[in-house]
Formats: sequence, structure tokens, C-alpha cells
Amino acid sequence: MNTDNFNYRTGERFADIELLRYRLKGWQQLTLRQKQYIYCQAKATLYGRDITFDQFGRKNLKIRRTLEAVCQWNVETSQQQDSDAQLLTTYLKRVWFSNGIYHHYGTEKFMPGFSADYLWQQMQQVPASWLPLSDGQSMRQLFDEIRPYIFDPKTEPRRVNKADGDDLIATSAVTFYDGVTQQEAEAFYAARKQEAKDDPQPESFGLNTTLVKAATVAADDKPLNATPRIVEQRWCAKGKYGAAIRKIVFWLRQATQYAENEQQQKVISLLCDYYETGDLKTFNRYCTAWVQALDGQVDFVNGFIEVYNDPLGLKGSWEGIVEYVDQEATGRTELISRNAQWFEDHSPVDERFRKPVVKGVSARVVRAAMLGGDEYPSTAIGINLPNADWIRAQYGSKSVTISNLTEAYDQAARGNGFKEEFIPDESTRQMVYRWGDLTDDIHTDLHECLGHGSGQLLPDTDPDALKAYGNTIEEARADLFALYYIADRKMTELGLLPSAEAYKASYYTYLLNGCMTQLTRIKPGHNIEEAHMRNRALIARWVLAHADGAAELTKLEADGRKTITALVIHDYPALRLLFGRLLREIQRIKSEGDYAAARLLVEQYAISVEPELHREVLQRYEALNLAPYKGFLNPRLLPVRDSQGNITDISIDYGETYYEQMLRYSRQYATLI
Repeated sequence: MNTDNFNYRTGERFADIELLRYRLKGWQQLTLRQKQYIYCQAKATLYGRDITFDQFGRKNLKIRRTLEAVCQWNVETSQQQDSDAQLLTTYLKRVWFSNGIYHHYGTEKFMPGFSADYLWQQMQQVPASWLPLSDGQSMRQLFDEIRPYIFDPKTEPRRVNKADGDDLIATSAVTFYDGVTQQEAEAFYAARKQEAKDDPQPESFGLNTTLVKAATVAADDKPLNATPRIVEQRWCAKGKYGAAIRKIVFWLRQATQYAENEQQQKVISLLCDYYETGDLKTFNRYCTAWVQALDGQVDFVNGFIEVYNDPLGLKGSWEGIVEYVDQEATGRTELISRNAQWFEDHSPVDERFRKPVVKGVSARVVRAAMLGGDEYPSTAIGINLPNADWIRAQYGSKSVTISNLTEAYDQAARGNGFKEEFIPDESTRQMVYRWGDLTDDIHTDLHECLGHGSGQLLPDTDPDALKAYGNTIEEARADLFALYYIADRKMTELGLLPSAEAYKASYYTYLLNGCMTQLTRIKPGHNIEEAHMRNRALIARWVLAHADGAAELTKLEADGRKTITALVIHDYPALRLLFGRLLREIQRIKSEGDYAAARLLVEQYAISVEPELHREVLQRYEALNLAPYKGFLNPRLLPVRDSQGNITDISIDYGETYYEQMLRYSRQYATLI
């Protein structure tokens, strides 16, 4: 494919999703050794796929394989593709995209358009060897096993439930807990933390385990007592997910021979040791080595990392990304990082909550080379790790902005009519056209490079004190940091923004998204569930509620033909003061672990949806015929060999379709079923 005329849009769209491609610009400037390093890391990334599927629902893997078998059989036998067959294929595509049967963003179960009778009819035509039958299981038993999870809206209806007052474990479908209640899980980890209260380098308790209530069993398999005990099953090479983890470790060790330096080799060795044992002390050593590994062009994330999919915010979903430096754009983030202490010292938060000395802030702009697990097909555009507060305090953090993903989003959005529909004022729209893409990038840089790494907890504050509200509060803290500073004159002094007025584009689009346009991703009658969406709603709604005339949602006559709801901003500088005021309170909540205040803010501003506004936004958006969600196909990395079998290059193939890629991944990287 000619990358000078690279087509970011694949033309593939289903349900509420559009698939894009991302370009590996600068690939030919990498050395063969660097390409081989990326290739091996990419393999390690793809082998984690089944873990994520299993984490996101107990029957996901069986459902995926069953649907794949039916679809493949229909294709191979040239079965007529009637409407039910097409609906089944669409459902399978959604399962692939979401790593299971729950919406990747809203976390609610999505329902199939075909009937249970149709699926049973189709399954009976498929060879039994193609189906994921357990030992001794009949085809009918398999169907009865998966049927309620696909067709019954009341059977485990949400992947993650965070509704205040519910038992969040009992009402969430993720498989991080087995047989325990929320109260029991919280008591278990509270006791673990109490035992380690004097440890200056505490473990990330629960990050890589399933918490199980298991009866104590005697030799004759009869319970010794009536009181089960609660234990953790480790996710490691010899434990749960071992078959997948052993493949990941194999390819990580293969990557070692192509590493760019000894520090990268050390990082991989520690990660492999952690995967072999599941020991979280080893994970701490890996994280501290990884955050200090700054030399070289290639880096990766691989493991049980983010806790957004655990209703208690403890357990890590498996994810992988392989990346290489975008040399052209990295100067921007390095400049921000070099000034990290200035930003910390001038923060509007209470001095008690600022870091006296900012350590180890490193930031780069990178290009993704492979996405996996919870980062595929839908992925973040920025990353700040590690998550442990004590590591951030002592060693700093790594931040990346992923330029080829934002580039793909930007290119796909050009000329789609969205801005014309939701920004009716011509002068505001021109401002957003002029500065919007740049300020979006700067916002992401500030959010990831400095926002997440700013501030500090008070000495006795439990990092998990905010419980189910912690992820929303943390994302709000990083966003508010970015919003406050993007309007600072420091931005123009450093040459990051070309004009002191440019920040206004960021303010307008952020508030518009938080209070209106992100509602295109919510079904009628539903609340906001995802942490990033809650964060944006919290900030936008709080600011509008306290704006005192500086900004408002109001009714306008548009094009002389209809009355629409629009965001109007009258006083941009006043908004900056409000962002600073809310940042001050959010940082206090985080630093003090004030659960009650976090709960009040999130419940009041971040969750509910105003029905009339929602209906209007959905109607206007529907007329544009756009997909509210986008995700990515991975490029295919292919070794090129000479006549003696030696690898002389790693080529890139962008031509694979979504259907082809997902079936290939299920063939090549299936490990758990």
C-alpha cells in the first residue's frame, strides 16, 4: 500500500462501530534489529487475547468459538447468507470488538438480532470437532450452557456495574471474583493492606488474582467444615491463564536477543520472572526498572495493568501495546516534561498536596505498532504508567501520546459534518477548525505527561480509598490539570501554542463533549457508566452549574429552520478559574481519600442523563450517519527471508479485513479454549 495516499478508513462498519487503520510511519527508518524486537513484542501482545476475553465474562470464549465455527461452516459450505446469518455475523463482530458479549464502552450486554432457535439450528450443522465441547459434553449441553448468556437480558446483564448501593461484585459479569460478596472482598483486601501498612513499597494487592471462596477439602473430598475460606488464584505461568502466559513469556524471551540495550533486557527478564511466579514484589521491581528504561526507540506495555473493569478498582485487565518513538513530535512532550516542576509549583491545589520534588517524569510521542487485549480494537490515545503511587513518588512515571492513532481519528473525522451540526456559531467553528487538533494533542500531553503524575497522597491515605469512584476522580484530576494549564501563558512562552487564544478551542470542545455530544454513545434511558465519560460529564456539568453566566447551554435558531440546544461561552478566562477551583477540590479528595465527597460529586454530576437533551442529541447525530465508536485493525508484520532463511526485513501488510484478522487471531493465538 502506498502510504503517501494512506487510507485510514477501512470501509468496515457495523452496529455503532467503524474500523480504521493506523499507519506505521517511519518504519523504514528503523533498523532490522529494532523491527525484529517489535515483531517479537507484537507476538507477545497478541497471545494475551484470550485472557481478556475470559476476564470480561465467564462464557465469552465458548461463545466466541461457537459463533466462529458457525460462520466459518456457512462460508465453507456456501450456505445462503440470509438475514439471520448476517445478523449472526454482525453479533460475532461485536463480540470480537468488545472482547466478549458486553459493549466495550457502556459495559451493558448487547442483544443479538437472531433467535436462540436459529443458533441451535446452525450449531447442529457444524462438525462437533469445531465446537468448544467440554469433556463428555454434548452439542445440546453446550447450547444450553451459552444460551442464557447470549439471549437472556437478565443473566449477568453488565460487565461492570458501579451503581451506588448495589453489591458491585454480584452484579458485575467480570470474572475477577468467584463466590465472594463485595463486603467480603473489601474486608479481605483491607486486612492485607493493614498487614502491610508499614511497607514503604506496598504491593498492588489483588492486581493479578481471582478472589475465590473455596471450601477446605479433606482427602475424601468432603468439606472439613461448613465455613469456606477466601483465597487468591494467581494469574501466572503455573496458575490461572498459564497456557496464555507461557506463550507470552516465550515471545518476550525471544525479544530479549533483539533488545536495544541492557536495561531493556533487564526489564523483560523481570517481567518474565513476574509472569512465572505471579509475585507482586517482582512486579514492583519490574515497574521501577521499566519506568527508568528511557534509552532506545522501542517500548511496550504488557500485563495486567488498568483496573477500570474491576468494580472495586483493584484487578488489572490484560493489555498489550508495542510502540516506537515518533521523533518529529516527541520534542513537544519532552519540553513539557522538562518543565514539570514549574507546573507542580504553580498548581492551584493546596500546597500540602503538591509534590515538593517532581521525579522521573518522562514523556514521548510514539507510534503504535501492535495493539492487544483491552487495548484492541478500541484503544487509548495516551498512557501514563505505572499506577502505583509510591513508584510515581520515588521513581516517576512514563507518559506517551500515540500519534498515529490520533492521526487516524483526525483524518477520519474530516468533513463528516459533526462540527457543523453541533457548533452552530461560525466564528467558534472556525476557531475549532484552526486550533482544535493542536489543542487536543496538547491536552492529551498535559493529561498524560503531568496530570496523572501530579500531586501526592497524604502519608496515611489508602490509594484505593475512593473505591468505585476512584477511576472517575483520577481521570477528572488529570483532565482538570490539562484544562487549567492549557490556558496558561506558559503554553505560548514554551512555544507549545501559537496564540494566547488557542486554548479556547479546547475549552469549547471539551465542554461540548462533556455536556452534550458524548451522549451519542449512550442508549436512551441508560446512565453514564464508563469512567472517562463520567469524568467528562462531571467536569462539564459542574462548570456549567457554577458558571454564573460565563457559559451556558441555550436554545438557538440554526439556519433559520430549527431551534437547537447549543453551548455558548461568554467568558473563557472565567472558565479557567472554575477549572482551577474544581481541580483544587478533586486533588483534595484524592489526597485525603475522601470517599464521601467523591461519591457526592460523581453521583450528582457524572451519571444521570437528561432525557429531553439526550433525545435531541441522538436525533441530530443520527442524521449525520456516523458511527459513535471507532476502533483499529492491526497491521500485519511479516518476516522477509532470503534464500538461506535469514530474516532480512519485517514488512507491513495493511490489507487484511476485520473478519480475516479476527479469525486468524482466533486460529493462531487461541490458548485457553
